[in-house]
Amino acid sequence: MALPAVTHPDVTLLIADDDEVTRSGLRMLLAAQPGITVVGEAADGIEAVERARSLRPDVVLMDVRMPRRNGIDATRQLLAEAAAPPKVVVITTFENDGYVTAALSAGASGFVLKRLPVRQIAEAVRVVAAGEAILFPAALGRMVAARPLGSAEALPQADLTGREEEVLRLMATGLSNPEIAESLTVSLETVKTHVGNVLTKLGAQNRTHAVVIAYESGLMVPGFAG
Repeated sequence: MALPAVTHPDVTLLIADDDEVTRSGLRMLLAAQPGITVVGEAADGIEAVERARSLRPDVVLMDVRMPRRNGIDATRQLLAEAAAPPKVVVITTFENDGYVTAALSAGASGFVLKRLPVRQIAEAVRVVAAGEAILFPAALGRMVAARPLGSAEALPQADLTGREEEVLRLMATGLSNPEIAESLTVSLETVKTHVGNVLTKLGAQNRTHAVVIAYESGLMVPGFAG
């Protein structure tokens, strides 16, 4: 999936990973990318929460499999406790990592693979900082199918309108708001209203979480191409 280009002031970043070599490598490479300032590191979930509280980064690049506290619980705590919480991007080695899906349900804005070129990881950080989501629909669908998380009843109980359900389907294929507006031949403001209604009715943390619910409920199925 191609990530949209985003231009804005420098993004402050905290890197949380229990492997020191990986963490140091990411810091060195990402700090060299334009528009990103790495303000700190954390070796586990507890330290990630503590450092995020003190450093107040725009984005936390969060590994999920860490000692003491994993990235799922750390993400949930960060988003629940902070008055202005950072965005969280999960970083993982495996595309089918069930922990990633749990982190997305906890409120992470998206995920990236460690094997991606550093410029793509950097762009993901910038995109999330700008308020967008990082969606890889095919991979997300496979993860949800492999490890359902118990949100299957959320969609039937949400009482979405036909248009809101249509917007959710388009979100789940990875389309941005402008692309959804073009697809439905409606204004961007109308799409934003529908997206906001969808998030509220589903009780979703963000649009990524809404897409997880769409897959878990069966509205979307793995392999759906849009």
